[in-house]
Amino acid sequence: MTISQQVSPVSPPLSTRRRWTVLAVCATAMFLIGLDTTIVNVALPDIGRDLRTDTRGLQWTVDAYTIVFAGLLITSGSLADRYGRRRVFRTGLVIFGAASLACALAPSLEVLIAARALQGVGASMLSPVALAIVVNAMPEPRERARAIGIWASVFGLSMATGPVLGGALTTALGWRAVFWAGVPIVLAALLLVALVVPESRGHRHRRLDLPGQVLLMTSIGLGVGLLIEMPRLHHATAGLIAGPLLLAVLVLAFVQVETRRPQPLMDPALFRRPAFAGAVVGAAAVFVALNMTLFLNTLYLQETLGWSAARAGAATLPLAVGATICAPIAGTLMGRRGPRMPLLLAGGFLAVGGLGLLLAGDREGTGWALLALALVGIGIGFANAPLTTTAVTGLPKERAGVAGGTTSAARQVGAAIGIAVGGSLVADVDAAGLAAASRPGWIIVSGCGLVLVAVAALSAQSPGRSGRGDE
Repeated sequence: MTISQQVSPVSPPLSTRRRWTVLAVCATAMFLIGLDTTIVNVALPDIGRDLRTDTRGLQWTVDAYTIVFAGLLITSGSLADRYGRRRVFRTGLVIFGAASLACALAPSLEVLIAARALQGVGASMLSPVALAIVVNAMPEPRERARAIGIWASVFGLSMATGPVLGGALTTALGWRAVFWAGVPIVLAALLLVALVVPESRGHRHRRLDLPGQVLLMTSIGLGVGLLIEMPRLHHATAGLIAGPLLLAVLVLAFVQVETRRPQPLMDPALFRRPAFAGAVVGAAAVFVALNMTLFLNTLYLQETLGWSAARAGAATLPLAVGATICAPIAGTLMGRRGPRMPLLLAGGFLAVGGLGLLLAGDREGTGWALLALALVGIGIGFANAPLTTTAVTGLPKERAGVAGGTTSAARQVGAAIGIAVGGSLVADVDAAGLAAASRPGWIIVSGCGLVLVAVAALSAQSPGRSGRGDE
């Protein structure tokens, strides 16, 4: 979620009712975007059977969305500041709704993947722009802080409840219902945007960085693609060498281009700040853990234990509850003691939760696994707010938007990596072997918790830290 610090100087003041209606409209759209990031996971086994695809095809079904979403986040925010936030927001809704319709009607895996990528384009126009609209509509700092708190809770809730709703829809109506469900919400949001959301623009426009955009998208796509296709390439020595080498060249070219541009898409100089770099890595790690947990757990419950999609989705409720309850607690702790304490709690719970999932494979019943999922959810709930605060603490206000956008992009990259690595672990593994094949994944989830502990140490050393870093 990119946070714009620029409030349009020509925007007329809105009534209290209209300001909070604007928040409700934008939060509803963002609920849909967050939901779409995780709702598909529980439907994957049904998609695989219906479209006759293997694990790699299912990985691309999820990651086509997150790769495009991550790659276009910052550019979409810049377009909105230049051409109008409401205009870009409405365009994003139309694209997202049309893509959802295409997903629901997809006759083949290839069409589904292409439609998911188009969904990512629409989502990138909604995620940064909607929050900028809310910030512009609420110029009073205290009211704006409350609105952003509600915003963060809604987004976190949508991510956590996606598997539960996805499982219920898939069992009752089939996997296509997962995509049909978003269409009426998009139509309602379009109507409300036309009625209540004012137009606004950024006070200062960032120049578009097309070379940086192309290099970023290509690098993310190639990197995730290599992770997905690596099991297939293990016999092709040339591919194993050429792929990583090309990725390294692209990353170096991206750094060189961005270093020389006056207004880069992603400023490499920010990564010289240990706290910022740590927060970006931590944000990616949280979403690696979340998406790997959902992906591997879904396959095991449905393919090995034979559970229905609804039952498998309901099994993620402990994770959803833990994340939802602990997110506001993290905000309170952060306001009183800074980001270090909630980050330590996040890292500790996530590490123990990953270890619990590792041990759960050797135990009878699912009680131990449900407890471990709750611990993972608690860790995720404590993580998001302090990571964003750590990223922007100590930076000038005019750079906070770029820092927030970079952190948001890192989350989506982490989501793509979690699916790619998790799928690679279980590719070509039969149902009986899923539990054993998933064990390295649970070690990675636990390791992501240790990454957050390291980020907490960096946040403690950050020069300008305060309990209320710029969001």
